[in-house]
Amino acid sequence: MKKLVFLFLSLLTAGSLFQACDNSKTYAEMLEDEKNAVNNFIKDNDIRVISEDQFKEKGYQTDLSRNEYVAFSSNGVYMQIVNKGELVVPEHPAAIDSFATNDNICTRYVEMNIMTRDTTCFNVALDRWMDVPDYYEHPLTFRYEQNISTTYGKIIVEGFGYDYLWTSMGYGTAIPSGWLLALPYLYNNAHVRLIVPSKMGHTTAQQYVNPYFYDIRKFEKAKS
Repeated sequence: MKKLVFLFLSLLTAGSLFQACDNSKTYAEMLEDEKNAVNNFIKDNDIRVISEDQFKEKGYQTDLSRNEYVAFSSNGVYMQIVNKGELVVPEHPAAIDSFATNDNICTRYVEMNIMTRDTTCFNVALDRWMDVPDYYEHPLTFRYEQNISTTYGKIIVEGFGYDYLWTSMGYGTAIPSGWLLALPYLYNNAHVRLIVPSKMGHTTAQQYVNPYFYDIRKFEKAKS
């Protein structure tokens, strides 16, 4: 319980300080800070950025040995595919189990605030928080919807439980659109890493103009 209280107090304090520091900044200045933070993160982690054309030439793969991330130039998202998750469909052994509209998708992830380099949200078992099972008891589960005009993901809890930290942080019920951008390139049980700018993130990211890094260890179709 003490760790739980400490985590929330730390996050609240960090959020308050960030807001106080940025009260005097224009939105344009905050966007510039965000851009610089992302560029520094890329440099500090020795990330090799490839273009969408190069990504296509590679068969929509990224080379892990070179720490490649594809840059989606139109929205500022960077993606590294760790595992495309090519799982065959049992009843159709030759088929690939891709994600489709109306799928319920469970996710296991670790989120990092790129501005502060702090781990801010997660639902996997991390060493420091092993004694707080509420944090990782349930995956974040959402319904994937796509049509000609839009792609959308909305959190669902009926029959799946809820992501304790995500809910406590007040991130809202809409899945970051940066996550959804990855799904057309993936299959069931995929593992990806994403750099998601504020405009493609959750409600808190948009409010504070914060970019986030995600290690999404599993995109998995819900079993029920």
